[in-house]
Amino acid sequence: MAPDLSSHVHAATDVAPKSPSKPKQDEINPATATDAIDDVEAAGGSSPPGDGVNYVARAQWLRAAVLGANDGLVTVASLMIGVGAVNEARSAMLATGLAGLVSGACSMAIGEFVSVYAQYDIEVAQIERAHDDDEDEAKKDNLPSPTMAAGASALAFAAGAALPLLAGGFVRAWAGRVAAVCVATTVGLAGFGVLGAYLGGASVVRSGARVLLGGWLAMATTYGVLRLFGMQSA
Repeated sequence: MAPDLSSHVHAATDVAPKSPSKPKQDEINPATATDAIDDVEAAGGSSPPGDGVNYVARAQWLRAAVLGANDGLVTVASLMIGVGAVNEARSAMLATGLAGLVSGACSMAIGEFVSVYAQYDIEVAQIERAHDDDEDEAKKDNLPSPTMAAGASALAFAAGAALPLLAGGFVRAWAGRVAAVCVATTVGLAGFGVLGAYLGGASVVRSGARVLLGGWLAMATTYGVLRLFGMQSA
């Protein structure tokens, strides 16, 4: 009986189902897990906010457009008011404003071209390290254009600079000319601040107030320094 009982026990042990074994650590592909995490992060980063607008995608062109127009407005207005503090001639203020428009637009275009080209070179070098010809071509097509960035910055600066130049450059009376420049600049600063805040999803009140205070400070400082210089030179 003992031998038979032993044989039955061994047979039952052989046919008993095996419990599923845990996967070995070296059988898990870390690349697969990393790819999954990257997919989740990419999906989360590319999803727009709750209102369906991707404000991050707007950041680059919005910054260039708003800053360019704001720089042109403040620069030319400050130049015209500053020169008007020491020279009340209309031709002097008009020539100063026009010179500020042309030189500022050229400066903005060159600066933006150099900056974007440096970014372009860095991104191209990074793409070429990936050694994937199919993806390389697609990524290179999405790179920023230095020429377009330079042209956009120059146009934005010129558009902002034209506002005070046209508002006060052709007014005969000195007081009326300065007042026209100040009023046009204030309206333009408020408009640019509100527009930038609206497109960027920021606070309209804070953005508009910040732009207004900055522009007023620049104009007041320029007028004060040139006025003091004119008094010392007299």
